[in-house]
Amino acid sequence: QVQLVESGGGLVQAGGSLRLSCAASGRTFSNYHMGWFRQAPGKEREFVAAISWTGSSTYYAASVKGRFTFSRDNAKNTAYLQLNSLKPEDTAVYYCAAVNGGWAEVRPTTGAWWYWGQGTQVTVSS
Repeated sequence: QVQLVESGGGLVQAGGSLRLSCAASGRTFSNYHMGWFRQAPGKEREFVAAISWTGSSTYYAASVKGRFTFSRDNAKNTAYLQLNSLKPEDTAVYYCAAVNGGWAEVRPTTGAWWYWGQGTQVTVSS
């Protein structure tokens, strides 16, 4: 089992920045690829970004590419999502997730991820 705890959410004005953290415990953090998803009210949970277990590979949803940056510190068992140039449409609960296996097998769908955190709210005002 891997336990994931998100933090860093909050209320920010459009154009502002936040940094989300995802602290992991349980199994060896560096064995898992990490992901971020988000869910806005009335909408399905959607993929935001993923990072490989080494941190050497990342990919992003088109809606956030160039504005969000995913990183990880395996020594601290923590993953980070830097959110810049925030827009009101970025408002959602943000969830981190973890999965094992090959990087090429990672998918931007909720069913492909094994472990989930409880989420942290990000609200962007216009």
